Amino acid sequence: MACGNGWRFGRGWARRVAGGLAVALVKDYEVGVMERNDYSGPFDGDLRFEDFSVDALAGLLKVYGKLMVNLDGFWYLAIKERLGNDDAMACDHWVWDRAMKYMVDDVIELLGVEGRSVADFMRTMQVRPMCFVLGERMRVIDDNDVVLTVVDCPTLVALEKEGEGRDASHCDEGCSVMRAKHARMFNPAIEVTCLKLPPRPTPADICCEWRYFLPPA
Repeated sequence: MACGNGWRFGRGWARRVAGGLAVALVKDYEVGVMERNDYSGPFDGDLRFEDFSVDALAGLLKVYGKLMVNLDGFWYLAIKERLGNDDAMACDHWVWDRAMKYMVDDVIELLGVEGRSVADFMRTMQVRPMCFVLGERMRVIDDNDVVLTVVDCPTLVALEKEGEGRDASHCDEGCSVMRAKHARMFNPAIEVTCLKLPPRPTPADICCEWRYFLPPA
């Protein structure tokens, strides 16, 4: 329900009415329980994420996703400058192997992903933090055969601007290995084939492309 100041009443009101607790709805209305589209106005010492609207939360997810990608790049460069690219790549694998295990397990539990097909794995990929920054398209051939195309990758753009040729080696040594390992964390039978890797002819070209599939039994 819209309000004149641009806020909306929280979704809890519908559940309360459905449960016959109309009194609680009136009370919430009187004290001004509403969803925030932003954080303008006075400071709220009791602020919760649940206080924000869906649009505001989606915006925050994009900010957090960008922060995660930037943080990944910053610590990689810090190790590269001190110890060299080989050690930085080794640390990258060590960190993401562990981080993805937690990430996939948490998403499975939170969203109730019960199957172990390739399409089920793509469910977890669709909501990982980086997906709010990466531009990805998923073409489902069937539940156990999916082509994932990355059309926008901030990491690749940064490597291209760097001009050291790491746009080719980083994706080959990093993404190719990690995508396969992370898929097998979900289902050991999933195989990943690279269909296209950088360097790309022009910035308008796709960044990379991958096929996730279960081989015939």
